[in-house]
Amino acid sequence: MIDVPSIFGSMVFNDSVMKTKLPKDIYKALKRTISLGKHLNLDVANVVAAAMKEWAVEKGATHFTHWFQPMTGVTAEKHDSFISPEENGTVIMEFSGKELVRGEPDASSFPSGGLRATFEARGYTAWDPTSYAFVKDGTLYIPTAFCSYTGEALDKKTPLLRSMQAIDTQAKRILKLFGKDVVHVDTTVGAEQEYFLIDKKKYLERPDLIYCGRTLFGATPPKGQELDDHYFGVIKPRVAAFMKDLDEQLWKFGILAKTKHNEVAPAQHELAPVFTSINIATDHNQLTMELMKSVAEKHGMVCLLHEKPFAGINGSGKHNNWSISADGVNLLDPGDTPADNAQFLVFLAAVIKAVDEYQDLIRLSAASAGNDHRLGASEAPPAIVSMFLGEELTEILDCLVNGRPCQGKEKVLMEIGATVLPHFPKDNTDRNRTSPFAFTGNKFEFRMLGSAFSVAGPNIVLNTIVAEELSGFASILEESTDFNKDLKHIIISTIKNHKRIIFNGDGYSKEWEKEAEKRGLLNMKTTPEALPAYIAEKNVKLFKKHSVFTENELRSRYEILMENYCKIIRIEAKTMIEMVHKYVIPAGIRFQKFLAETLSLMNGFVAPETTEKEGNLLRSVCTLMDEIMEKLSLLEEKSEESSVDFQSVYDEGLFVRDEIFMNMEKLRVPVDKLEKLVPPDLWRLPDYGEILYSVD
Repeated sequence: MIDVPSIFGSMVFNDSVMKTKLPKDIYKALKRTISLGKHLNLDVANVVAAAMKEWAVEKGATHFTHWFQPMTGVTAEKHDSFISPEENGTVIMEFSGKELVRGEPDASSFPSGGLRATFEARGYTAWDPTSYAFVKDGTLYIPTAFCSYTGEALDKKTPLLRSMQAIDTQAKRILKLFGKDVVHVDTTVGAEQEYFLIDKKKYLERPDLIYCGRTLFGATPPKGQELDDHYFGVIKPRVAAFMKDLDEQLWKFGILAKTKHNEVAPAQHELAPVFTSINIATDHNQLTMELMKSVAEKHGMVCLLHEKPFAGINGSGKHNNWSISADGVNLLDPGDTPADNAQFLVFLAAVIKAVDEYQDLIRLSAASAGNDHRLGASEAPPAIVSMFLGEELTEILDCLVNGRPCQGKEKVLMEIGATVLPHFPKDNTDRNRTSPFAFTGNKFEFRMLGSAFSVAGPNIVLNTIVAEELSGFASILEESTDFNKDLKHIIISTIKNHKRIIFNGDGYSKEWEKEAEKRGLLNMKTTPEALPAYIAEKNVKLFKKHSVFTENELRSRYEILMENYCKIIRIEAKTMIEMVHKYVIPAGIRFQKFLAETLSLMNGFVAPETTEKEGNLLRSVCTLMDEIMEKLSLLEEKSEESSVDFQSVYDEGLFVRDEIFMNMEKLRVPVDKLEKLVPPDLWRLPDYGEILYSVD
């Protein structure tokens, strides 16, 4: 039996380790740096580095790496050994404060969106002491930020830390008006992670899974998720072994893995952690995704994190449970009487106003080529941004706006009908699984994210837009001569002006799409529509005001993400073209030959009218082959158009979406029809049934 408390955080240079390994004055200095955001003195860094190296070597480490998160969507690392040569030909193990605090990876090959020229190679990594170092596979991993030689952010951590600083500053202004002098306001996240597990042998037989992370073809299997029997069902032994192994690995790295279960689609699963500070949660989620892949390999499986690996069944998302806390106290907890909780209401009003005014930023923070398959497909929230508050909170807000007394709902005990079952208090509101941004009791669940996403981007947006609204509220209230009156006015006027964003109904319905249009809500269905919001004037002004992004950093991210979208679709198109040439067309020809030869033999023994059905089948296959050839030719033509033929990355994005992606979708239709007719021994690609049910 595993002693979980003894292994938890055992590979992490965490607070308890630092307390043991560092002199008291150095430990206190480092804690001040972490809690107050002060610069770290090099003398302190030298002592910390020596202790960190000593601890890491005890854990089997021979190397260290600055672990950072460039704009590639994955993490990056360059490993250096601790060895330092001696004159007598021996080596000693050394690690200096300078090596801890600063690294210098080559920045020229990372996406920069024009911030750096290819020949300008120098970049810097800087230690982030707010996220603990850890040892993995014989290397000390040091979480770091990544910037260019000119100091501009080339990563996701730097602007995330800036956004955390912004909301800390503005929330403190509000809390001070309530007579509360807090040390630190933090935003917290628990990132629920969905994923697929498939057998590695089947994976290696599908070029589309290898190159694209998703299947580009695939006929619907006889059984998908129709019976709802996989959701929360009994976990298969092989998957259970993977989950057990994964939990143990995550716990060693101090990751609060809490919940695991089967998800809706066959071969789909979910892991949910306990919430923690956004910066740490982001690092933990990146590490979780890496470990999911490596642990799956050990069990002869592959972990798919693409948002839509298989058509016709649910794809995978990542639910971002976001909240605000002051010195550990949740500011989004309404308490027993939310109608009388002015502090809660003002923070709630700030979130409502922020989500309404910056719908475009909320939407773009969940935009990607993979996620476009999910949003609005009745398996994930729609692309229309709205907020779910539930019956009780919505009623309270209506009462405030209309000047009616608020009658809070009494707690009701659940009556299930069998006396043996325990009574328990019923929640005052249901949960809405179709809402993009749902209040769930003391936090907001942002449900639009794709499974492969870093949670940094969405939380940069949430932190910044809420900081902006708190800033506006604070500026009014700090000049107020009647605080209670002006506070009430702010809350009521905010609700009146922004109630259009509140929707508690079915986000999947066509009626809601029409209603949202009447309300003036945005409906940006694809990534090329959403990304230009990065460089909209109001958004540039917002991020510059709170020192989260410079204008150049925003423009670079717009360029990087639009280019990434175009590259992904182009790679998928090339893969599809290759698979049609190498697999689909030969399979169709083999089947045509088989049918033609069979038909010829039959016609030699029986009357022609008795082979009518076989003849019709051959004609159907021939028709599908003609259609495939025609649509393949069109896709090849569109795919050959070079990116240099476009005046802007936006123009290319629209072309890739409208001409390349749409022609891929058209080509897929006859290929999937053909797959249903061709025998498996002639098709020679694992079908959906084989892949989805390959793990026993």
